[in-house]
Amino acid sequence: MLRFFTAGESHGKSLVVIVEGLPSGLEITKEEIQGELARRRLGYGRGPRMKFEQDELTLVAGIRHGRTLGSPVALEIGNTEWPKWVNEMSPDPGRPEKVLNQPRPGHADLVGMQKYGFDDARDILERASARETVARTAAGCLAKALLAKLGVSVFSHVIQLGSVSVENDQKPEPQDLDQIDNSPVRCFDPEVEQAMVEEIKAAAKAGDSLGGAAEVLVYGTPVGLGSHVHWDRKLDGMLGQALMSIQAIKAVSIGEGHVVSGLRGSEAHDSIRWDSEAKAYVRDTLRAGGIEGGMSTGGLISVTAWMKPLSTLNRPVIKTVDVLTKEETVSFKERTDVTAVPAMGVVAEAMVALVVANEAQRKFGGDSVAEMVRNAESFKAHLNETPSASRR
Repeated sequence: MLRFFTAGESHGKSLVVIVEGLPSGLEITKEEIQGELARRRLGYGRGPRMKFEQDELTLVAGIRHGRTLGSPVALEIGNTEWPKWVNEMSPDPGRPEKVLNQPRPGHADLVGMQKYGFDDARDILERASARETVARTAAGCLAKALLAKLGVSVFSHVIQLGSVSVENDQKPEPQDLDQIDNSPVRCFDPEVEQAMVEEIKAAAKAGDSLGGAAEVLVYGTPVGLGSHVHWDRKLDGMLGQALMSIQAIKAVSIGEGHVVSGLRGSEAHDSIRWDSEAKAYVRDTLRAGGIEGGMSTGGLISVTAWMKPLSTLNRPVIKTVDVLTKEETVSFKERTDVTAVPAMGVVAEAMVALVVANEAQRKFGGDSVAEMVRNAESFKAHLNETPSASRR
């Protein structure tokens, strides 16, 4: 199985990620991973921290001469801001200079302090911070590289920012990714793009924050990833869990799931037809998002993640309580963004890629990339053959 673990704090020396289960022979370079980390920093509305904190990537283990070895891959992403935080985040015995006693509503601060018995919100917020998603993005880059060997592409685009939404159903294709990333808000619709920018400007002027939504699209997915047999191996369930684990994500929709619940059954499903030219079963609509019965149908997968507005504001006005005095106050301010929705889309890509790659590994197996590709090609070659006679 393909799985990963991250370690590190937001203002710590570095973030570390270990990816286990990659087959041998996967070609990957430092520049490719660094490029994905740079994509995570995109988006109008990001704070100055994006300029200060550079992601210094080190390939620690599991890669030799540009190829994976089949052993766990270890990556380290250093934080160039670390010298400013050496004393405050030191692992040595002692006390910080400033203890944060005013937890932020909407963040992990207060519940984490209660759960672990801390009196300083920084003991919680440093790990709960979305900075941790840098490590996820690096892991996702490896998953995308593996999926590419199977002809699978994973990317995202922003479909809502604040109150501004994309109204058309046009789906970008893999060749449109550069256009999306060149958009200041990673939106494929140039007419909506400017309205989103203006929405961010208005929120920034008010010292407020914005949420939104990003759709992740998976092209080229093989039939049958996931399972109808086990509750914890349903592909849509795994995608939902993976996306909901991203900081500030509060809702996930597979395909048009947020719409079809209000339709009649005659309108809510994707009709199936046989394409004699492609010699394949196809569905011309995407209401189920490319997943039926917990398994991929072989068509385009669509999954959308909705992000709440960030809980740290540039103009703190949300009421909270000082945990020492129990007096009413307002939450403290850290450096923050007006919105992180464009970056969230890149992180969502990584999480979706990790889930899909894991299920591809489970289905096709293989200790090497070459073996995995052979197994996948053999499966596809016999996929749409006429079923054998009924069992007796």
